[in-house]
Amino acid sequence: MNRQHTAQRADPPQDAGAARPRIARRVQDIPPSGIRKFFDLIASQEGIISLGVGEPDFVTPWHIREAAIDSLERGHTHYTSNYGTPELRGELAAYLERLYGARYDPQSELLITVGVSEALDLTLRATLDLDDEVITGDPCYVAYFPVVHMAGGKLITAPTAMEDEFRLRASEIERRVTPRTRAVLINNPANPTGAVLDRAAAAEIAELAETRDLLLIADEIYDRLVYSTDEPFTSFASLNGARDRTIVLGGFSKSFAMTGWRVGYAAGPADIIAAMMKVHQYTMMSAPTTAQAAALEALRTGERDVAEMREAYDHRRRLLVRGLRRIGLHCVEPRGAFYAFPSILSTGMSSEDFAERLLMEEGVAVVPGSAFGPSGEGFVRCCYAASVEQIEEALTRMERFVKRHARGR
Repeated sequence: MNRQHTAQRADPPQDAGAARPRIARRVQDIPPSGIRKFFDLIASQEGIISLGVGEPDFVTPWHIREAAIDSLERGHTHYTSNYGTPELRGELAAYLERLYGARYDPQSELLITVGVSEALDLTLRATLDLDDEVITGDPCYVAYFPVVHMAGGKLITAPTAMEDEFRLRASEIERRVTPRTRAVLINNPANPTGAVLDRAAAAEIAELAETRDLLLIADEIYDRLVYSTDEPFTSFASLNGARDRTIVLGGFSKSFAMTGWRVGYAAGPADIIAAMMKVHQYTMMSAPTTAQAAALEALRTGERDVAEMREAYDHRRRLLVRGLRRIGLHCVEPRGAFYAFPSILSTGMSSEDFAERLLMEEGVAVVPGSAFGPSGEGFVRCCYAASVEQIEEALTRMERFVKRHARGR
């Protein structure tokens, strides 16, 4: 018997005649953004005060824009190295060492990306195999589930609590470690809660990662927006023994008011950065050349701008938190980023109902906490990257709303 004919043909699936779905199952499984719905509602109405969009209201400082203009006028309109311009990588290496004492080889351990979002995507695609697990805190940034899912992994969430200022704890991570766990993804400072890990808490997570041989993916996009004067921000790369298993993700969007420029970076071990670059070179090739020129100027001369914007955010932070507490919405004081995460339990509403009704009745946009995970239910995210006048008016409107809908009325 001819062996090439011995294999039996599999029976065709029962729905063999049905048309194959046009959309990949992996994409079908991704839920719509819980934030996008409210952005669409905002766009359809006038007179809205938005505390929803996580974007600086400052314009990129002029000297940074001027550097980009000069780059264009000089005809710097071609691709750069896949890794980014040597000048920017060199300046970034000096910047990270100056701030955190973390030393990186600019030739092999730094990658300039199209925003920190691409840096996160590249990290996951370069390090995860199918069904590998990534542990992060809950609530968490809305993009974490989709990007882990699209990389073939599974996102496992560890709850945080208002009573602990929403800090992610090593003990909660450890309870969720399995043989499939590949990495811990830490957003520090955190979106949506504004939580910041002190050095001791960060060190406990780093020690756990070393013990269980896990990667640390440190999303530190808000690193320059920390308001405590008691202790400086702790980058995971600065912790003893953590650097060689840590990929630090950062960028220019929040600290330098450069959201539209789309330039970020990843800093980490050379083998992981090289793997990330392999994906990057076939998808994005390089971050925008003009944006890299602007980022270089930001690193060289932007410290005063960062300090001024941080001071303005700090004033708005305190104004918003005081106001939320005054109108009956309990709120932990955020330690970093530019978000407050007040409890709305006093109203008896779900977070989505609260956000939608507040928008329709009073024209104030906030984001329901449920958009950020199960632990976010009962809260809303309020972004204080808005003017003082807007925050004061938003509080006036929210006070009317809360009084009207307080539980028991």
